[in-house]
Amino acid sequence: MNTLTVKRMLFDAPQMARMMRRMALEVVERAGGTDSLMLVGVRTRGVPLADFIAAEIKRTEGVVVPVGVLDITLYRDDLSTIAPQPVVKESVMPVPIDDRIVVLCDDVLYSGRTIRAAMDALIMDYGRPRAIRLAVLIDRGHRELPIHADCVGEHVQTTDTEVIKVSYAATDGGKELVELLEREG
Repeated sequence: MNTLTVKRMLFDAPQMARMMRRMALEVVERAGGTDSLMLVGVRTRGVPLADFIAAEIKRTEGVVVPVGVLDITLYRDDLSTIAPQPVVKESVMPVPIDDRIVVLCDDVLYSGRTIRAAMDALIMDYGRPRAIRLAVLIDRGHRELPIHADCVGEHVQTTDTEVIKVSYAATDGGKELVELLEREG
């Protein structure tokens, strides 16, 4: 049986906030401003990242950027292995994505398979954006697909037995931190 043990804390709440503030500025810069910009959080831990970036853009630019929520469950290539009856949660797009610069937001970029599923879900179900960009809090390498992040909070090199765990107050009972875990067994 695989168990996970905490190896060390990588980032605390203030460090995470600094990374996400920097990411918000980079998202706006790379999009050439806020016109047609939309953030979409990949459920679950991409949503607080998208919300934080949107709040920071509002604070610094004075612009409310629409934020969507995307559930990718039915687009996963490992659907048969995750559960006999996977739970599909609601996806919400507050505005049409057609001709927008959509920034997918997620907590950790690893194999690239989650983002491939997110792009499939976005395009198949919601339309044709002008461009899709990717913002991730942590890029841990080990890509299996040709996916790269346009905006990264931090690059963290890991081994195959290590796991990055991101905790947000909104999803994890009040604590905000990034931990490096070790898979044993």
